Amino acid sequence: MSSQRTAQSPAAFVRLGEEGKEHGESSEIHMLEASRQELQEKDLDNSKGLLRALRQLGWAFDTYIFEPIATGFRFLHLVVIFVPVIVATPVVFFGSRKKERDNERAGTLWWYGFLVHSMERAGPAFIKLGQWAASRQDIFPVQMCTVMSSLHSNAPAHSLRDTKRIIVDAFDGRPFEEIFEEFQEKPLGVGAIAQVYKAKLKPDLAALGSSDMERPPPNITQRVRKNVDVLVKSIPRRVPSSYVAIKVLHPKVERIVRRDLRIMTFFARILNAIPTFEWLSFPDEVAQFGEMMRLQLDLRIEAANLTMFRDNFHRRTTAGFPYPYSDYTTRQVLIEEFAHGIPLAAFLEDGGGVFQQELANEGLDSFLRMLLLDNFIHADLHPGNIMVRFYKPETLDLPLGRQKQSSNPDTGTDVTEEVLEALRPFRHNPPAWRAQLERIDHEGYRPQLIFIDTGLVTSLNATNRTNFLDLFKAIAEFDGYRAGHLMVDRCRQPEAVVDAEVFALKMQHLVLSVKSRTFALGNVKIGDILNEVLSMVRTHHVRMEGDFVNVVISILLLEGIGRSLDPRLDLFQSALPILRQLGAQGGGAELVKNVREGDWSMLKVWAGLEARRYLQASAEDVERCVKSDLLSPNI
Repeated sequence: MSSQRTAQSPAAFVRLGEEGKEHGESSEIHMLEASRQELQEKDLDNSKGLLRALRQLGWAFDTYIFEPIATGFRFLHLVVIFVPVIVATPVVFFGSRKKERDNERAGTLWWYGFLVHSMERAGPAFIKLGQWAASRQDIFPVQMCTVMSSLHSNAPAHSLRDTKRIIVDAFDGRPFEEIFEEFQEKPLGVGAIAQVYKAKLKPDLAALGSSDMERPPPNITQRVRKNVDVLVKSIPRRVPSSYVAIKVLHPKVERIVRRDLRIMTFFARILNAIPTFEWLSFPDEVAQFGEMMRLQLDLRIEAANLTMFRDNFHRRTTAGFPYPYSDYTTRQVLIEEFAHGIPLAAFLEDGGGVFQQELANEGLDSFLRMLLLDNFIHADLHPGNIMVRFYKPETLDLPLGRQKQSSNPDTGTDVTEEVLEALRPFRHNPPAWRAQLERIDHEGYRPQLIFIDTGLVTSLNATNRTNFLDLFKAIAEFDGYRAGHLMVDRCRQPEAVVDAEVFALKMQHLVLSVKSRTFALGNVKIGDILNEVLSMVRTHHVRMEGDFVNVVISILLLEGIGRSLDPRLDLFQSALPILRQLGAQGGGAELVKNVREGDWSMLKVWAGLEARRYLQASAEDVERCVKSDLLSPNI
C-alpha cells in the first residue's frame, strides 16, 4: 500500500470539520491542524540504525543549511522585483484626480497597477496575497482592492510527466493508461499553486461515485415530499458524469510558499514597528494569510469542503456542487466531477435574458442559506467560480405501472453539453444570445448554478458568531450607536481606534438613514451601505476579524452580481423565506426562549419583514392571492 493511502482521507477531514462545528470552532482550523500534524509526523522517522542516522542528517542539512540559503536567494530575488515599486511611491502625489475612481490621483492608480504587475512576477504566494488583499476593503483603499482583484497568475505549467507521476500515486500505482479513457494533456487552466486538467475515467472507476449523484427516497414520506417538490419547484435530474476535473499542485510549491511566508513575516514585523501602523497588525494579517495558503496546499481539505456543501444542499432545489472522488484525492491531487456549464461571467456580459431573475434569485438564495442556515460559506464567490448549466426538470416518481415516469440517472439523457453547444456560438453577441436563451426556455430547459473551487470557506466560530448576532440585533433595533460601540469594543485592538465616539455616531446616522426607508429597501443597495461601513472602519482604525470581513465582502459580491442580472433584486425579501425555514427547523424554540428573556430583536426583524412583504403588495396582488387561495394553500 502506498504512503499516500496511509495519510488521512478526505472523509476523515469531513469528520474533523463536523467536530469543529460541534465545539463552536471553525471547521477549517481543525482540518488545517490535522494536515500540519501529518506533515510533522512525516518528518519523524521510525527507522533504526544507520538508516535513521542518515535520514536525520539529511533533515538537519535541509532545515538548517539548505532552506536558509534558499530563503536568502529568494529574498534577493524579491528585492529586485519590489525595490522599483518602493522607489516609485512618490508618484502617488501626482496627476489629476479621477472622480469616477473615488477621486484617486492618476499617479496613484498607475502605482497600483505597477504593484499588481510586480506581484504577478513575484510568484504564487504574492499573487494569492494580492487576491486576499483585494477582499480586505476594511484595510486598503477601494480602488487598490479593485485593481488587486485583477491579479492573475503567469506561472508556467509544470510538466506532464510530473502530473502523471502524482496521479499514478493517487491511484495506488495503477498504470496511467488504465485510469482514463480520455485525458486532455493541455491544462484547462494554470493557477498560482495548481493546474487543472479534464479527463474521462474508466467505467469501473467512475461507477464509484454514481450512487451519490441520485439518492432515492428511502420511504413513502420522502417520496411524497419529493413529488410535491417536483410539482412546485424545478428540481434538476441528476445525471452522473464520468468526465472529471483534475487539480494537481505544482511540484515544490509548498516549499516556495513557506519561504515567502517567512519573508513576509519578517517585513510585517518591521512595518508593525512604524508609528501609526500598529493598528493594521500586519504580523497577525500575515499569519491569517498563511493559514489561508496552507488550506489551499492540501487538496483533501477542498474535497472535504465539497462533501460538506453537497450534504448541506442535498435536499435544496437547484444550486449544486461537483462530486469529489475522495478515494482518489490526496494532498497533491483532487479529482472531482467536471462541472459542465458556462461561467456566470458570460451572463453578466451578454445578459441573462429570460433567466436573469431566476439566476439572480438562485445565487442570492444559495448564499443566504450558507450564511443563515449552515454557517458554512463559500469564501471565493466571484463570477468565474459560479457555472450555469441547463437541465430538464425531474419527472414524477409514481409507482403506478404505465404512469410511472423514470427519473433514474442511468436512463436519463445528459442534455447539458448539447445546450451549451447551442449557446457558445452566440457569445459576445448579446441580442442573438438572449434570443437563443428564449428558445432554450421554450424547450423546457432550466438553469442550475454550480459552485466550484471550494478551497476557501468561512465559518464563524462561537465568539465571532456571537459578535455577529449581537451586532445584527443592534442594527435590527435601529440602534446604530450601540452597534458602533460593539464594533469598537470587540475589534482586535480597541485601544488603537481613532475617535470611537465619532465612529458610533456615524453608525447611528447610517442606520437611521436606512430606517427612514424601511419599506423601500428594494431601492436600498446593501453594497453601498456595507461599503460605507468599510470606509468608516478604515478611517477610524477599527480592526475587524477576517472571518467577519469575508462575510461582508461575500454579501457585496453577491449583491453586485445579483443586481447586474436583476436591478430589482431585494436582499431582504430573499432572506424572508430562509428566516421562516430557520424558525421551522428549530430556530423557533430559540426565538421563544429569547423573547421570554426579554430579547425581542430577532422577532422584530422577522415581523418587520413579514409586514413589509404584505404592505408592499399591490391591490391586484392581494386580490389575486384571495381569489386563488394563495394566502392559505391546502397542500
